[in-house]
Amino acid sequence: MAMSVPILAIVMSLHLIAFVLAVGAERRRSSAKVEPDQYDERTYCVYTTDASTVYGLSAFGLLLLSQIVLNGVTRCLCFGKGLLTGTSSTTCAIVFFVFSWITFLGAEACLLAGSARNAYHTKYRGIFGGEKLSCATLRKGVFAAGAALTLLSLLGSIFYYWAHSRADTGGWEKHQNEGLGMTSSSYAQQPPEFGKA
Repeated sequence: MAMSVPILAIVMSLHLIAFVLAVGAERRRSSAKVEPDQYDERTYCVYTTDASTVYGLSAFGLLLLSQIVLNGVTRCLCFGKGLLTGTSSTTCAIVFFVFSWITFLGAEACLLAGSARNAYHTKYRGIFGGEKLSCATLRKGVFAAGAALTLLSLLGSIFYYWAHSRADTGGWEKHQNEGLGMTSSSYAQQPPEFGKA
């Protein structure tokens, strides 16, 4: 199987868009400040926008779609036939397959956990003169780690697809010293002879 440029373009573009969204999610993380309630003596947390939750979940979905496309084309390295055995291309395909899955799962975990934590908002919890109210927010760097792992997943996916296309025979196996024999038949066909009457 030859390397398909449209498949490669789809996988690369989905990864790169997911990377941009993850970087955007890191930059737009919610922050909070403590505000007093005007009616009683309680304080509460005022949160900024939830845009990074949307960005993080969008990056999560695009990265998942890219992995589905790539593993659908290569048949997840588990269900396809025809990889050449004992070659460096097959070994590279296996190594990059594992690498792309590890980085993919790490990126997805960071994006999903960051989105869930960023969407969590605390309610009324403090009283004036009491203990200080702590507003829960996402720690810096979670979406950045997801973005970095997305880039590593992109590299692993590209190299996996390249090595898989070099090692894939398309279901045909190469046999050595086998070919069509050009032998003569022991039964020679002769035209029928018609007897004269």
